[in-house]
Amino acid sequence: MTSRIPTLDIRRFVEPSSPADRDAFVAELGAAYRQWGFAGIRNHGIEQARIDAAYDAFQRFFALPEETKLKYHVPGGGGARGYTPFGVETAKDSKHFDLKEFWHIGREIADDSQYRGVMPPNLWPDEVPGFREHGYGLYQALDQLGARVLSALALHIGLPEDWFADKTDSGNSILRPIHYPPITGDAASIENLPNVRAGAHEDINLITLLVGASAAGLEVKSRQGEWVPFTSDADTIVVNIGDMLQRLTNHVYPSTTHRVVNPPGDLARQPRYSVPFFLHPNPDFLIDVLPSCVSADNPSRYPEPITAQGYLEERLREIKLK
Repeated sequence: MTSRIPTLDIRRFVEPSSPADRDAFVAELGAAYRQWGFAGIRNHGIEQARIDAAYDAFQRFFALPEETKLKYHVPGGGGARGYTPFGVETAKDSKHFDLKEFWHIGREIADDSQYRGVMPPNLWPDEVPGFREHGYGLYQALDQLGARVLSALALHIGLPEDWFADKTDSGNSILRPIHYPPITGDAASIENLPNVRAGAHEDINLITLLVGASAAGLEVKSRQGEWVPFTSDADTIVVNIGDMLQRLTNHVYPSTTHRVVNPPGDLARQPRYSVPFFLHPNPDFLIDVLPSCVSADNPSRYPEPITAQGYLEERLREIKLK
């Protein structure tokens, strides 16, 4: 099942064997996103040791007592930075909150930045040595990888390769370590629980990069309405389209519905950790349908543009974070 969603080697774009192979990679990546809104990226250049160190720091934080973790929760902050406890975020239109707790790391910017009003400073847990170093190191690595993916997608839709560069260099991007706690109780009670740890949803941002996951569970909804499991290999980062890029490209790149389900049987008793990176444009970037993505067969669906910050705030209210 997993092979149905393509996994591609990004070295063909970064260090191609020939211009023709680079062009072929761009075409294959674009086709994968047009069909699925998802693709796997391997040989991405982020060392496994860096990923493992970050995961270790995140797991040590989630193992802290609840009262300690709550020191880093900012009431009314929309979960923008720091800790968001279990039972808060709710998928759009869902009746049930997600079975997870998480932390948000944002971009480090100067206090006199024009974006400081909407991009608050990061919080760092004193109780976890290495959390800041490894957490922000992974943030920067995924930010760079995301920029390469966007460069390839820009070429695929007829834009200059560097089109996104100055529109995302101060993006309100988020690294989100997530802990899905183990499900406890007797076998009968586990069987009667909702099957979903994170409800069916689409992401808000331009693209999402998911680095590693300690258990299976990610499922992607095909155009035919089938839920397709996508558990990537250890050396693969899953990259999917978000709603902002779907809107910008007039649905040329679809933001595909996905969810996280409970594994069967005793596997549900194990915790799950995952770390998505949500790549956002700069807060004042105007999301306006690209002319190259409008045609007689695909007329513009969004006559009114909206800023990235305005769109983000609208969506955060929908998922109960604001």
